[in-house]
Amino acid sequence: MSNRLLLRFFPFLLWFPVSSTILRGDLIAGITGALVLVPKAMAYAQLSGLPLYYGLYTAFVPAILGALWGSSRQLATGPVAIVSLMTAAAVTPLALPHSEEYIGLALLLTLLVGLIQLILGVVKLGSIVNFVSHPVILGFMNAAAIIIGLSQIDMLLGIPKGRSDFFLKDIWEMLRYLPQTHLPTLAMAIFGLILMLAMKKISALSKASVLIAVAVTTMVSFIIGFEHKSSGLASDIVTPAARELVAAYDDAATRIGELSAAATSLAGQLRQAEKKHDTRLAADLRHQIDLMKLDIDALEVENSKHLHTIRRLYFVRAKVGENMPEVLYLADNIPDKIVTDGRKWHIKKIEHGEIQLVGGGDVVGKVPSGLPSFRLPTFSLDAVLQLLTAALIISLVAFMESISMAKAMASKNKQRIDPNQELIGQGLANIGGSLFQAYPACGSFTGSAINLQAGAKTGFAMVFNGIFVAATLLFLTPFLYHLPKAVLAVIILLAVTGLVTPQALKHTWKASRPDGIVALVTFVVTLLAAPHLDKGIMIGTALSIGLYLYRSRAPRVAVLGRHNDGTLRDIKINPNLTTSSLVTAIRFDGSLYFANISHFEDAVLVSVAEHKKAKYLLIVGDAINYIDSSGEEMIHHLVVQLRESGVELVFSGLKKQILDVMRATKLYNLIGEQNIFATEDQALTAISQRLGEEAKDDTPFFHL
Repeated sequence: MSNRLLLRFFPFLLWFPVSSTILRGDLIAGITGALVLVPKAMAYAQLSGLPLYYGLYTAFVPAILGALWGSSRQLATGPVAIVSLMTAAAVTPLALPHSEEYIGLALLLTLLVGLIQLILGVVKLGSIVNFVSHPVILGFMNAAAIIIGLSQIDMLLGIPKGRSDFFLKDIWEMLRYLPQTHLPTLAMAIFGLILMLAMKKISALSKASVLIAVAVTTMVSFIIGFEHKSSGLASDIVTPAARELVAAYDDAATRIGELSAAATSLAGQLRQAEKKHDTRLAADLRHQIDLMKLDIDALEVENSKHLHTIRRLYFVRAKVGENMPEVLYLADNIPDKIVTDGRKWHIKKIEHGEIQLVGGGDVVGKVPSGLPSFRLPTFSLDAVLQLLTAALIISLVAFMESISMAKAMASKNKQRIDPNQELIGQGLANIGGSLFQAYPACGSFTGSAINLQAGAKTGFAMVFNGIFVAATLLFLTPFLYHLPKAVLAVIILLAVTGLVTPQALKHTWKASRPDGIVALVTFVVTLLAAPHLDKGIMIGTALSIGLYLYRSRAPRVAVLGRHNDGTLRDIKINPNLTTSSLVTAIRFDGSLYFANISHFEDAVLVSVAEHKKAKYLLIVGDAINYIDSSGEEMIHHLVVQLRESGVELVFSGLKKQILDVMRATKLYNLIGEQNIFATEDQALTAISQRLGEEAKDDTPFFHL
């Protein structure tokens, strides 16, 4: 195997030989980055709808694989806020967050993202991300940052938040619970925020500010008993109306689960019927599925109303007699002489007759010790089809975030970045991660910046980073139990603050109104379509491509005259330029392809009609970079048509790729080598010689 091929398959061999000094610096950079990454990884997992330790899983295997097979030596691969949110947006409509089904779909999504990135890298399509323009990404990032911030309000205030197909509606409904704000949770969030901001102002502690805040708030949470959880049965509720409401919700939720399972089963039968071309059976199955979906929708609407009421209920626990189990009374309807536990409880979850009660702040809870086990994602054609669009969008957004950071660092370190190799690295990172329970990962701005500042020279920094995360999973997880989720919400808010960039949006608007409109539309659509974030990217990209086609359909066509300095310029801008009655010179500022050939042809024919005495039409083609078969065919007809009317078509400044097409199609022979020149001055000199005495009156135009 040649060295070049070996490096293609194992790009990390370029790091060798590694001196002990470089290795020691990479070790320090890796540990420094991991100290910041561990709490952030858990915070980002909170965004993804997965158990918090899945953030640590995502910071382990993908980090190592991304470093080994990427082309950047400082890029830190792991969980990030935007991709975490997009993961939740893709999977939440299909399964309940934290459920086994949800986890399985998230792992399948990771695999799909990795496969898409790997395929794009192998076939060298790294440039495909250019189709998603900067204004689209700018609008999307700003909207996503606001969505991320709003999604953490419930964690900061300790109030409930629903999940539906309309994120802003969920936020509006959540704000109605503001009077029920859990003051200890709010106090813990403020305490954590003050700690982090204060630590950042102390240079010696700034890098570890998040870790210090996490350690302090976890200790405070343990000392004051911040968490209070309990459980019970719906039958424990004494108040009849509340008990019936909870029972009705539980019955409806069970029925929704049964109908969903039945609909999934029928969908499998429908695919089999369609394969066998059994039209009657397929129609019957579709009808049954549609009816089930209607029933599910009706039950979900009903349960949404029930849940809204249940979330407003507060209970107290009390014993009604010796050796009697505790019962639940509504906090505002306690009978006289009943002794309570002195704490208000609200229902967090109802499942199969069992209710989970919360009377304090929300904490991380038990984090399983040990490394993530090998687990193949569960394959299902339905799931793949439902996740494929989201996987494509996530793979492109994740790669754009990765490559932009990699290029920025490469410019500072005078390194070369290969976008296709980076795609392969990110693809392998996600494929490997999906086998070890990671959700989609990408290059992290924060982690990469820490690597750069800490002096990382090779990808060993991220290998050490991943090893430190593995050590955390093996030995430190018991210490994370009492970490308040409100503090994780603060970490997320601080992380996404930099993504809200109104000045960049304003700059884009000033630079180009159409681009500003694209950014604004992407921003608004992303906000309104949340949690379906892919719609913002897709509509923004479609609008951006449409705008490009609109611009390119009618490039500028300038009729030229001779300026005093000898150059040819647009007579519309400089009406006093010298022109000729015998020669019309025009310049076409664009490529010639099917969308704009009519515009070019019309411009040529108009010029000929307005200059009836002209015997030559000079086309200055310096700006023509591409010509397709439609453009070639149009020029062919123009040459023939103009010759029949006594006008010779002459070209100057044509690029090699244009001449190659003309030679291949024999258009070059039709035009004639004598009518193709390197510069416009050479063309005008030759035309002047052909005209002879006729050109005397137009000498200032033909000669400097």
